[in-house]
Amino acid sequence: MTGFVGTNLAARLVAMGAKVRGVSRRRPLGPAHAGVEHLRADLTDAEDCRRAIEGMDFVFMCAASTSGAAVITSTPLAHVTPNVVMNAQMLDAAHAAGVEKLLFVSSCAAYPATDHPAAEDEMFAGDPPDVYFAAAWMKRYAELLCATYATRLRQPMPTVVVRPSNAYGPHDKFEFETSHVTAALIRRVVERHRPIEVWGTGDDVRDLIYIDDLVDGMIAAFEHDAPHLVVNLASGRARSVREILAALLDVDDYRDADVRYDASKPRTVPARLVDTSYAKRELGFEARTELPEGLRRTVRWYRENAAKTEAHR
Repeated sequence: MTGFVGTNLAARLVAMGAKVRGVSRRRPLGPAHAGVEHLRADLTDAEDCRRAIEGMDFVFMCAASTSGAAVITSTPLAHVTPNVVMNAQMLDAAHAAGVEKLLFVSSCAAYPATDHPAAEDEMFAGDPPDVYFAAAWMKRYAELLCATYATRLRQPMPTVVVRPSNAYGPHDKFEFETSHVTAALIRRVVERHRPIEVWGTGDDVRDLIYIDDLVDGMIAAFEHDAPHLVVNLASGRARSVREILAALLDVDDYRDADVRYDASKPRTVPARLVDTSYAKRELGFEARTELPEGLRRTVRWYRENAAKTEAHR
């Protein structure tokens, strides 16, 4: 619950009046976790999973071992084993404890490559792209486990699977070794790097969703009454890395930036877009935060909370 999505979700749940228990292995809770009960635990340990869930009615499984393009490219199995173990044991512990519903955060990166925005029923239409192959199948396996617990047991446990696009916002990871493209660009712009070095050609296309919108979608999906729900959560808008950086330079007034693209550096896939029509139709969900406003809020948060820390790492 000390990660990017978990931190923002926990704050929202507390604001809604929920009793929230957050779990972390190493990182302490910060000011953003006000009102959250903290449990230090290792979710690869079955007993710790049972302790984490004890007395809880609902589970939001946001914990994951994640990283950026460099790690995914160089060590594709780096996150597979811990995530498989965590996901399987948390589902098992939740079911054994009689939890009323569990939400699992999957990923749009697990979709096969398509030339159109991928709809929910296309997840298993083919293999995922090579660069995501191991991590994507890890997510797919967890999705299958969620479906199994919800639909194939004598005592089923309702589950929700959300597939976010590229989320960004406050509390993201800004370390260059582990950050995703938007957070890395924000840090380079705020620190006024000269030149600003960007991995790849800048033509890769992504769908960015601001974290507040993602949390809105997660809550809407969780409140749906289906015994098993799978839904994409995205803005529904395609943005190239060049467009993202141009918007960022504009909102932070970095007018004379020297931008250099390095096509020799690791990249993932040229385009990754998902269909958002099911979320709109079934949940009434649409992302509301426009990119410039989301970037402006994130830059402001980074300057006020993380910039000095990152600069001295």
